[in-house]
Amino acid sequence: MSITSFLFDPFTYDFMTRALLTALISSVVCALLSCWLVLIGWSLMGDAVSHAVLPGVVIAYIVGAPFALGAVIFGFLAVGLIGVVRDTSRVKEDAAMGIVFTTLFSLGLVLISITPSQTDLQHIIFGNLLGVSRADLLQIAILGAIVLGVILIKRRDFTLYAFDPIHAHAIGLSPRILGATLLGLLALTAVIALQTVGVILIVAMLIIPGATAYLLTNKFSHMLIIAPSIAVVCALIGLYMSYYLDTASGAMIVLSQGLVFTLAYLFSPSHGIVANRIALARRNHSGALTVEATATTP
Repeated sequence: MSITSFLFDPFTYDFMTRALLTALISSVVCALLSCWLVLIGWSLMGDAVSHAVLPGVVIAYIVGAPFALGAVIFGFLAVGLIGVVRDTSRVKEDAAMGIVFTTLFSLGLVLISITPSQTDLQHIIFGNLLGVSRADLLQIAILGAIVLGVILIKRRDFTLYAFDPIHAHAIGLSPRILGATLLGLLALTAVIALQTVGVILIVAMLIIPGATAYLLTNKFSHMLIIAPSIAVVCALIGLYMSYYLDTASGAMIVLSQGLVFTLAYLFSPSHGIVANRIALARRNHSGALTVEATATTP
């Protein structure tokens, strides 16, 4: 097989072209948002919201409303419930998150099991990247444009909120509103990624690209370039691998991101384990030579 055939044969099928566009949109949106989630320390919040939107999506399907509407409502409901449990009991925030998102996720599973449907709602859980329709792609593109637009407009405010919310408040910004906006974007992004990897693996796309970029650079502006670049490359690799190996597309995309993170974890020039061990060995060797030279000096 020639390189040209290898690269272009999969996309002679319309469903693969739609899958590619969906994967690229969701990867870029998730990767950009992941930079702030990692920086703020909202990894578990991303997990909570991505699972908690499931009943909202199912209810929206039942009543014929847009998936995004149900997801946003239940995303904010989850955040509100977490706050109530945390503030009115001895339960700490991480435990409150675990209680709320597992309960709402279970509610979503129950609703799926009792909802009569000609559509296999299990795809909401596990994703159905190769089954994306033109209407689905249009919705994903619109939601992606909304999320990207808000991120581009408010990126400086979000960054200041992530680094120093007290300073943000001092210059007239509302940390509460900025946090709520990020949570709203998180809920919309969960809807975008539903078709790609499903509810279960959304959190991976929301965390891994930002975490990988965090290991590769010390500048946040560079993270905003590195994270989506990694996500796009992994989306392409995952799609090609799933096509030629006949495996699950969404899972292959996430697996590709996990492998890239592993490489960064081991070999990042600044923060990689291997690089740090080599630098430590060089310092020890240099120190030993210095001590030896001092000891032999008359």
